[in-house]
Amino acid sequence: MAETLSLDATLTKAEQYRQLLPQIEALTTGEPDLTANLANTAAALRQAFGFFWVGFYLVKGDELVLGPFQGPIACTRIRHGKGVCGASWARAETLLVPDVEAFPGHIACSSESKSEIVVPIFRNGQVVAVLDVDSDQLNDFDHDDQAALEQLVQLAGQWFV
Repeated sequence: MAETLSLDATLTKAEQYRQLLPQIEALTTGEPDLTANLANTAAALRQAFGFFWVGFYLVKGDELVLGPFQGPIACTRIRHGKGVCGASWARAETLLVPDVEAFPGHIACSSESKSEIVVPIFRNGQVVAVLDVDSDQLNDFDHDDQAALEQLVQLAGQWFV
């Protein structure tokens, strides 16, 4: 059965997130497969907001390995502490980057990416993955994105066993 999102584009971004998050929760509740949940979440975020790239990198040893995503092809592996994703993992905190070119050590997986937000996903106090969202516009993310995506990854942390 195909799933559809119900979003009101006339609402503010914060209000749209408030509409979207319960729909992602309903879509993933009862589904035990990690890949399915990450894939549908990436698709829902991209469909809802038209982000340039949305995806997950999973912690595997001392690297982040590309997981489900929506958008152009991406870097496959990122070392701990490298780039925005690796730095978010190492610091165990959300990084909101208004201009990726100004971020020390930025890894340019796509020259079209201009701004980025990366949110770590925790399971039992450890970072197990990161949610990476890129825009092709400068300064495209704000505290509304950060608050909503941090709420979303609390749900996503439950999918990791």
